[in-house]
Amino acid sequence: MRPTHPLFTGLPTTIFEVMSRLAIEHDAINLGQGFPDVDGPEEVRRKAADSLMDGPNQYPPMMGLLVLREAIAASEKRFFGIDRDPADVLVTSGATEALSDALMALIEPGDEVVVFDPAYDCYIPLIERAGGKARLVPLQPPHWSFSDDALDAAFSDRTKAVLLNNPLNPSSKVFSRDELQRLADRVLHHDAYAICDEVYEHIVFGEAEHIPFATLPGMAERTVRIGSAGKSFSLTGWKVGYVSGPAALIAPISKAHQFTTFTTPPNLQIAVAYGLDMPDAYFKALANDLETKRDRLAAGLGAAGFPTLPADGSYFLIADIASLGLGNDVEAAQRMTVEAGVTTVPMSAFYRGEAPDHLLRFCFCKRDEVLDDAVTRLAAWRERGFKAAA
Repeated sequence: MRPTHPLFTGLPTTIFEVMSRLAIEHDAINLGQGFPDVDGPEEVRRKAADSLMDGPNQYPPMMGLLVLREAIAASEKRFFGIDRDPADVLVTSGATEALSDALMALIEPGDEVVVFDPAYDCYIPLIERAGGKARLVPLQPPHWSFSDDALDAAFSDRTKAVLLNNPLNPSSKVFSRDELQRLADRVLHHDAYAICDEVYEHIVFGEAEHIPFATLPGMAERTVRIGSAGKSFSLTGWKVGYVSGPAALIAPISKAHQFTTFTTPPNLQIAVAYGLDMPDAYFKALANDLETKRDRLAAGLGAAGFPTLPADGSYFLIADIASLGLGNDVEAAQRMTVEAGVTTVPMSAFYRGEAPDHLLRFCFCKRDEVLDDAVTRLAAWRERGFKAAA
């Protein structure tokens, strides 16, 4: 038979699925995959249920319901001072679809896309499927910093776009204004676009600040922002995302969307619009609750002998296992699942370039009792000399 597309034929199963299957097999606590273990606000879910029963349940407009597009534009103005015409907002079936649409619409074969490494696992396959080539900027732990030399080396006369995730999954980095400006300077110099995955925009901790890339000088006309109701309302299964940006970029992105999913369930759109209009107290409580969970897990892991790196945003905490003698991160993650009953994800799975082999990513958007149980299991595992329970 004729061959299928080599990119997807040879692509391994995502690390989240691999580790989740292992967790099920060994009845482990799964702190690998990034989704909350409780559902989001009841009033938002009730709005979706009522809208489902009230209807209509037919195709909504391809660009999305106006009520949601207006709510997204209002949210950008309210939280970040961005003036956005609702006509320049596109609703998608999740942020991953938004990423795919943007790359398919803006990238041509031979174009280069600058990406920080490590990166969320769908980025580079989507770039390559669009015919582009990823040019990597390595981030150095523990603060996930980058050098100007590394940044300059990634840009060329073939650079078409930058794909920026901020706050960054998997490392929980929130980029500073200085770091963003250094990137913006190169974007302007090379006349490139910026595709900005900002799904964790409301999940930022302490003194860290989320600065949308579009708010930097000269970036508004060349930047598209991607958001996610799943992250903002702890409703990841809804798969409601959105893209906003200048009309000249949203127009081709909407055509890619038109031939991908075309629309997103109308009742969910109505509910997300309702959620975006919730008071500031909700969004502050979301960040505060997750910051408390981060601190709870960090303290527990540290006491159990698993020191952690700084985490300024998102759902994730990175533990350094270099001194524990557990093998590399893949071996350690497998052993931890089988022997301790706790599942995590090896950070090397998020790298395309040279990767450290001593870091594990834990997800802390779980109930307190789940986090505490995981820490108890890890402490007992270490007391057993990192061996399976008898």
